[in-house]
Amino acid sequence: MESLRMIETWPAPTAAAAVVRADGTLAGTHGPARQRFALASVTKLLSAYAALVAVEEGAVELEEPAGPEGSTVRHLLAHTSGLAFDEQRVMAEPGTRRIYSNTGFETLADHLAKATEIPFPQYLDEAVLQPLGMAATELSGSAAKDAVSTLEDLVRFAAELQAPTLLDRTTVQEATSVVHPGLNGVLPGYGRQKPNDWGLGFEIRGTKSPHWTGDTSSPRTFGHFGQSGTFLWVDREAGAACVALTDRDFGPWAAEVWTPFTDAVLAELRG
Repeated sequence: MESLRMIETWPAPTAAAAVVRADGTLAGTHGPARQRFALASVTKLLSAYAALVAVEEGAVELEEPAGPEGSTVRHLLAHTSGLAFDEQRVMAEPGTRRIYSNTGFETLADHLAKATEIPFPQYLDEAVLQPLGMAATELSGSAAKDAVSTLEDLVRFAAELQAPTLLDRTTVQEATSVVHPGLNGVLPGYGRQKPNDWGLGFEIRGTKSPHWTGDTSSPRTFGHFGQSGTFLWVDREAGAACVALTDRDFGPWAAEVWTPFTDAVLAELRG
């Protein structure tokens, strides 16, 4: 795909990108496939997927209490537990505000570790990474932000999101549909969004503006970006997913180049 060559102009020392079709085939790739990059908050997609495996296995339930009083596993995944961004402080009643929270994901990981009696990084590895052949991916720290991975590995994960093998398709559909519709909140790096749609760990494009995906991305597009200059989106209407990894932290540069890049990718996919 010629559009992927746009990453050569990005002001980052190293960048890699790939597009994966809905049938799991690779539409294109550019840049180092096996270099490990810090994922930052793209980590949340992997952690959420592991949590959903735990739900399907019966280790936990979405509606069971977890986190602050009145909060559940579902609230933690959907950033509606009321927990603050990076501290154990309750800022709202569960289900009333969309407060993006690293602490919520760390609380979720602790809850899963207790329920399964397996440290969360090990559970993630056994439930998601090993089955998908993601041997270069590792979580060593926060379930919200401390994974490292490669383009090659995230291509496998992007294919899984479009044609699930580890989860029932209906579970993935629920996880990528809006949970607690209509809640407003701040999308880090892009300001206040009305509404700030989110699924179970997956951010949903909806009508957000500005946004890190394309101007032509469908409202059903879901995924996540990371403060390490990374993103992964799946656009079901386009029938494809895109992964981009860099070694430069997110900033104005990313907001400037990511949207035209995604629009170019989508235009090429449409022919």
